[in-house]
Amino acid sequence: MTTMTDRVWISAGAHERLQREFDTLRELCASAPGDQDADENAIAVKRARQARIQRIHDLLLNAVVGEDPPDDGIAEPGMVVTVRYGDTGGVETFLLGVRGAEHGDLEVYSVQSPLGAAIVGARAGERRTYGLPNGADLSVTMVTAVPYGLHTDESDAAGSAAAVLDMPNR
Repeated sequence: MTTMTDRVWISAGAHERLQREFDTLRELCASAPGDQDADENAIAVKRARQARIQRIHDLLLNAVVGEDPPDDGIAEPGMVVTVRYGDTGGVETFLLGVRGAEHGDLEVYSVQSPLGAAIVGARAGERRTYGLPNGADLSVTMVTAVPYGLHTDESDAAGSAAAVLDMPNR
């Protein structure tokens, strides 16, 4: 049974690309020789394709497509988020979404990633901390969050400009 937490947000373009990849991989698997007639390498390639087909199938089955989250400034899947990193003041803008469903030039972090898990639910000015693989902690401050469908390069510039202002850290 699929719950709301199993649902994943992807853009319409990413959905179309995944559907094309799914169809192509299914055709390739259908036209591949049977396991009895194939060498070990061909069998490994076929199994890798079948695993990717299953992954894409699961993504498409649980996808929320064509619905932007509310434009409420809260970081959640489907939002383009700008954060400012702790002591360095470096700024990054990324899509909180699904890795494996490419979204153009925009970096994607899933809600299962350390940064994604830390920033979900944050509002502008809220500071969150998450653990790095080396055991250190890193603080980030959420600067902006806008729905992917409303995101423009200008909103990146606005987020970067807001990040250099003296925003309160909560």
